[in-house]
Amino acid sequence: MLGFVPPLPQQPGRPQPGRPPATGHMIVCGDDALARRLAVELRFVYGERVTLLLPPGRDANSPETPLTQRGRAAALFGRMSAAMNRTAATGNGGNDTNAGVEAVRIMEAPEPSDDVLEEAGVDRAAALALVYDDDERNIRAALTARRLNPRLRLVIRLYNRKLGQHLEELLDQAAAVAMPGIDPALLDASTTVLSDADTAAPALAATALTGSSKIIQAEGLLLRAAERPPPRPGETLDPGLCTLALLSSTTNDPAGSEGSDSSGAEGPELLPSEETVAAAEGRGTVVLEAISRADPDRPATRMGGRGAPLAQVFSRRLRWSALGVAVAALSLVVASLLTTEDTAVHSTYLTLLDLLGMNDPAEKAPAARQIIQLLSGIAGLLLLPLLIAAVLEAFGTLRTASSLRRPPRGLSGHVVLLGLGKIGTRVLVRLRELDIPVVVVEEDPDARGIPLARSMHVPTVLGDVTQEGVLEAAKIRRAHALLALTSIDTTNLEATLYARSVKPDLRVALRLYDDEFATAVYRTLRTAHPQALTRSRSVSHLAAPSFAVAMMGRQILGAVPVERKVMLFAALEVAGHPQLEGRTVQQAFQARSWRVLAIDATPPADRIPDLAALPPYPPDGGAQPPSGLVWDLRPEYVLRAQDRVVIAATRRGLAELLRRQRSVLPQQ
Repeated sequence: MLGFVPPLPQQPGRPQPGRPPATGHMIVCGDDALARRLAVELRFVYGERVTLLLPPGRDANSPETPLTQRGRAAALFGRMSAAMNRTAATGNGGNDTNAGVEAVRIMEAPEPSDDVLEEAGVDRAAALALVYDDDERNIRAALTARRLNPRLRLVIRLYNRKLGQHLEELLDQAAAVAMPGIDPALLDASTTVLSDADTAAPALAATALTGSSKIIQAEGLLLRAAERPPPRPGETLDPGLCTLALLSSTTNDPAGSEGSDSSGAEGPELLPSEETVAAAEGRGTVVLEAISRADPDRPATRMGGRGAPLAQVFSRRLRWSALGVAVAALSLVVASLLTTEDTAVHSTYLTLLDLLGMNDPAEKAPAARQIIQLLSGIAGLLLLPLLIAAVLEAFGTLRTASSLRRPPRGLSGHVVLLGLGKIGTRVLVRLRELDIPVVVVEEDPDARGIPLARSMHVPTVLGDVTQEGVLEAAKIRRAHALLALTSIDTTNLEATLYARSVKPDLRVALRLYDDEFATAVYRTLRTAHPQALTRSRSVSHLAAPSFAVAMMGRQILGAVPVERKVMLFAALEVAGHPQLEGRTVQQAFQARSWRVLAIDATPPADRIPDLAALPPYPPDGGAQPPSGLVWDLRPEYVLRAQDRVVIAATRRGLAELLRRQRSVLPQQ
């Protein structure tokens, strides 16, 4: 049942298989790619001792893969170990985060039961991550783990946001009862509920937009990290507040290389020095732009308006017919006013009676009145079939109100979204919040996001995207972008290739797990379609850093993808970090590692614990109190121990900061 990853080199003092791990290790329990990525992040970035608990057998999300869960994890750890050995061999391994740390311990069990968690050493662990795809399994395991070890730091993956808030409060309360007098800061970090879908959705949605910005929220303010294309010859771009990254794209090569952590010099450079930025002429950049106040979350809008307007109940032909009858009736009223001495009200009354066939014959009336009555009768004959058609169309609309909407004929400039699972559903909400027209393609009529698409009146095509005619039904020829977000890499690739054959200049973003596979796909598509933009993202790669930092007891404000790398925004207390405390803002800047962006000037007693949360608005509807974050920093400002700062950091840079102060819940 127990074992260690063979590719990692043996180190002295490592526990033998079957022996319990030492105190302070970290446990990761999961059944998909996120668990494996998280274990890699903790082991190879933070240098932590990790126990990985996987279910036996193959990955349920990748049934076509011949390797078991254990085999896939071992292969991933082997590749990371080889990469670390190559780095050390080239002379860059002087700051090895893995020195003296044993290999990842792999366990296999169908469920994280009491016995399994005890065997994994949950009573001696510093943190436990529960990242199963099933919310119920994560909740059961969290309750069990909190009972076995009230001091354990828990990081839980939940898709249901409201349930996550209640669960976090419950588990924090259990920790407070078990440890009276615990530091509120430690209690706040004792339970963290995250969603990989919420973490990755903004980045995936942004790939569908040209010149899009990535938004990070901090104390009611929005940090906007904007991606800027390479400048044209002679063009000078606004540098913004600071340059966060240099992209692989250049003036001569606007598409770039879509680099990852293994791309070396060909990939993007995160947090470059000012000298590097000045020397990098003609390269694309990611800059921090003006900061704006965050508004309360507004709901995603429906496509076609709210409620049931006439345009959705009655057809255009019927509306034009009704308008024609109304104009005819108005003309008869005007004619009656001109030929008789009746008032406007009486003329309208008589005309309506004639239209409905309810008036007496005008036998002794003037000839003009008789002619108007005959014309009114003829118009009334036209009104009868119009009323019948309106009733039938209204009944038809009510009958189909619960069905999925088909893409309208004139739709263009929209985004075609493939897949309505957890990730696709969150991306759909994000796109509709931005008022971007969307057409969804989903094979499973019972998929998680189908009810949401129906309620939002989003056009939906049910069918296998790999079958001919499905993408055409989604109006792919007139689409602006394609987001292929199914959980199967080959399906995403097949849909992308077919869409490019239909529209060669289509903007494409596809979900791919493996970096090497993504690089090969990108280079091939770039060669075949040099003028089209192609992007690939891995959900587990985007989400794993946030989960790892939460296991270290720190607060992540957001993760911004830079090509296939990830930049993290975090809130840190300066106290206990010698790289920050007592240094000026300029001295604290470590190129390619971290950069101080803002300082929280609020007194420590008045600070809100969660900078990522939107401060509550006053109940009387008054103005929101000003934020305590100071963004316009003087380079000579000296960071004090009581300061709290917002930093941008690379994964390894943040790991270096956190390794100096690994705070865990106190043992009693």
